[in-house]
Amino acid sequence: KTTLLRALAGLEPTARGEIRVGASVWQDDARGVWVPTHQRGVGMVFQEARLFGHLSVRANLEYARRRAPVAGPALSLEVIAESCGITALLARPATQLSTGQQQRVALARALLAAPQVLLLDEPFAGVDPIAVEDIQTIVAKLKQRNIGILITDHNVQETLQITDRAYLLFEGSILKAGSAEELASDE
Repeated sequence: KTTLLRALAGLEPTARGEIRVGASVWQDDARGVWVPTHQRGVGMVFQEARLFGHLSVRANLEYARRRAPVAGPALSLEVIAESCGITALLARPATQLSTGQQQRVALARALLAAPQVLLLDEPFAGVDPIAVEDIQTIVAKLKQRNIGILITDHNVQETLQITDRAYLLFEGSILKAGSAEELASDE
């Protein structure tokens, strides 16, 4: 699952085939055609938040904004912080955040580049139930803003609650696909 997300984000080359998002096609193959993540309009949130612990939340976000060019119309850091529920955390060092808070900061960081597609790699792993609900709420709002979201997670119930379409993978192949309701009702 993680390899698939990394390939979609342009962080992992593919041996063959093509990746399509909307009208864009990226062929990461032997011909060497390579489209960087920020040009793909893709944001990624890793399972581990990967924040700079010695920096404040604001400094982490400002660093990310300087490093990644914006793919679409940018929102201010404050608007994104508000939408991710981290405004009160902006002055705090990243080392003082819970796992759920770190994930919300990582989500805000990914949104700074105004992605068309957001990839979430196990966003609920190691996160307390309240933070799970917070992340679910944020994802629901992003769906309303027409941002495509692809989530991989072992926490099936939490994930199915916020998905329109789901795929169950087993040993690298699709075992079952359908709406969240279809998968939830299938024994």
